[in-house]
Amino acid sequence: MTTGGPRPVPVLLAVGETMAMVGPAVAEPLRTAELFRMDAGGAESNVAAHAAAGGVTARWFSRLGADPLGDRIIDRLIARGVEVSAVVRDPRHPTGLYVKDPGSGVHYYRRGSAASHLDVADAEAVALDDVALLHVSGITAALTGSAPAFLDALIERARGAGVPVSFDVNHRAALWDAATAARPLAALAARADLVFVGRDEAETLWATGTADEVRAHLPEPGLLVVKDGDVGATAYDAAVSTFVPSHRVDVVEPVGAGDAFAGGFLAAHLRGADVAAALAAGHARAALTLTTTGDYPDERNPA
Repeated sequence: MTTGGPRPVPVLLAVGETMAMVGPAVAEPLRTAELFRMDAGGAESNVAAHAAAGGVTARWFSRLGADPLGDRIIDRLIARGVEVSAVVRDPRHPTGLYVKDPGSGVHYYRRGSAASHLDVADAEAVALDDVALLHVSGITAALTGSAPAFLDALIERARGAGVPVSFDVNHRAALWDAATAARPLAALAARADLVFVGRDEAETLWATGTADEVRAHLPEPGLLVVKDGDVGATAYDAAVSTFVPSHRVDVVEPVGAGDAFAGGFLAAHLRGADVAAALAAGHARAALTLTTTGDYPDERNPA
């Protein structure tokens, strides 16, 4: 016998470092800009914010400093519909910071951050009871301190609890070079149920040229999504591949678009969309983010 009430909203738990993000208010070089914006910037919390916009319950867990930058991040994520009640505030270590230089990349100031001190005890304390999907990324594996052990323990705990794991490869060359990162990132991908990777970063890491070659290198995940910038994205669901082209937009700043894509995809996936519809939802969120200097679009004034 079935009951008539509404179906419960799926819960996405995203885990990883978020920093205060500073960038020019308009797309101009950092050296000459006069006006700046400060926002919350981190791959996993970005994914949570975009997933919340897609209609799922999104939670984010990490450590933040007990400082005004941490306060600002908490306030910003709450405003975007992300649940943050479990976040640990660390009085001994600061919130990390990064600065965007449009057209030239990103400058990180994160060494010794609170998030780098995530540890196995934190992994054991994270509530998983109602979580439909855990989302993590390779950035946590690249941090110094105890964060890599935290990530390993959290994935193992989720798998033991029957919680599917989503993993974004997210190779950050500023944190570790490709030769160092290639093997551990592939090993993490092999333990996940759903994996996101850029075709270009896969080529850098594993010398794979095409999306099919990426799939051959990463056969383990049940669902693999290979993103190819302004070309499109290909999803491999078991033996079936599905390609959906990217939107055509005037790009202001590309940083953050991959997180937006993942958040849009995961929200649609958790709500039962087929692979093509989930890819389209990912592209829609990425297109919004590409038109702003931030990691999350101000949809009232995206420029």
